[in-house]
Amino acid sequence: MDGWTAPSAIERELYEAKCRGDWAAYLAALARARLYIAQPRARADAEPDSVRFYRNPHNALVVHTAGTLPVPTPETVYESQSLGWFAKVWTPSDPAYLAVNPGTPCEAYLTTTPADLARWRAHFDAAPDYGLPSGAVHTLSIGGPLHGPVAHGLAVGAHLAVSNGEFWNSLAYHGNGYHRQRARLLDSWDITDHTTWRHTLEQLLTARIVSPVWEYALRVRRVLASDFAGPVDVEHWRHAAEAGLRRSAELSAEPQLTPDGVTIAQPRPTAEVEGEIAGVRRLIGRINRYEQRFRADGLLPEDGWVRSVESWDHGRASQMARWGIGARYGTLEEAERGVLRAGEAARRTYRSWEEFSAGYALGRCLHFDEEAFGEWYTGALATHMALTTDPGSPWRNIPWT
Repeated sequence: MDGWTAPSAIERELYEAKCRGDWAAYLAALARARLYIAQPRARADAEPDSVRFYRNPHNALVVHTAGTLPVPTPETVYESQSLGWFAKVWTPSDPAYLAVNPGTPCEAYLTTTPADLARWRAHFDAAPDYGLPSGAVHTLSIGGPLHGPVAHGLAVGAHLAVSNGEFWNSLAYHGNGYHRQRARLLDSWDITDHTTWRHTLEQLLTARIVSPVWEYALRVRRVLASDFAGPVDVEHWRHAAEAGLRRSAELSAEPQLTPDGVTIAQPRPTAEVEGEIAGVRRLIGRINRYEQRFRADGLLPEDGWVRSVESWDHGRASQMARWGIGARYGTLEEAERGVLRAGEAARRTYRSWEEFSAGYALGRCLHFDEEAFGEWYTGALATHMALTTDPGSPWRNIPWT
């Protein structure tokens, strides 16, 4: 079909193979793709460990690749499986055809004889990878915003989209399937319903999950940099942070006059205050060493430094908004509002995609990496480089402000 724009690279590869009549290439592409199968939500909730095959009027089981999935609805969910899985579980009593993306130019009705199933298994076994490769920028050309405020808010979550191998601009999100999405939110976030999802999303949007100690240390340096209009020496930074903590401890030991009356003095133990000071001094050293590595690897410019790590929450908030759709804990409207707020929060704190990314990377490393400069660091660096250099990256095509 002349002039057809494929939703993503997956469908484009299927379409080109079909146009050539190269069905081996079609199956090879299909073997690398996640295949989504519709399930009534009520049945999926009642039987979470099974997937039922439903025939269409042509005695076919319909599956979709990621770019052709419809907008999520409350009544229908989608589970994802591989071509190899279908080959393994298919029985003679199942539908006569596997209908891939019916109604699109890349559609195919695949027969399901034992010889066909053997070919499916062989292609899947030979596939170099399965699903969208992580570490690359994946874009929906059709079906996802490419410009404007919603696209900007989604691009705020692009670090996670790239590292997880997902479309950065898929607001109508299905993830890796309904039950896998629910398991992800339960295992990583202890989210089980709309209430816990909304609470976590709000915490991320207001940057209340990222460590306040990290933000305190960085805020001290921001103030110093503003006061002195230049680079801040590490020892000066440590001294100022220590002085601030001591002042705070002294104030807590004095009665305070508030609109509600006089508060009772609550002096803190000296050991507690000294321990807090020692911890912040160590933290400043860690931040300084990470920034040195960031500069050496191009994550920061030569004279750059990290303003804030709130972007680690902002980026995760953008993703959390759409994760809720995949798990059916939230609606599309709620997710869009969350994505827009994530973009607005990021713009209030940072001045560029590069600044935002450096803050995100530092937050991730402070939480996970422990100065090992291992996968948590190298993954963040690779994602930053992909998003700042790929011509198709939203960071190259969507203005920060």
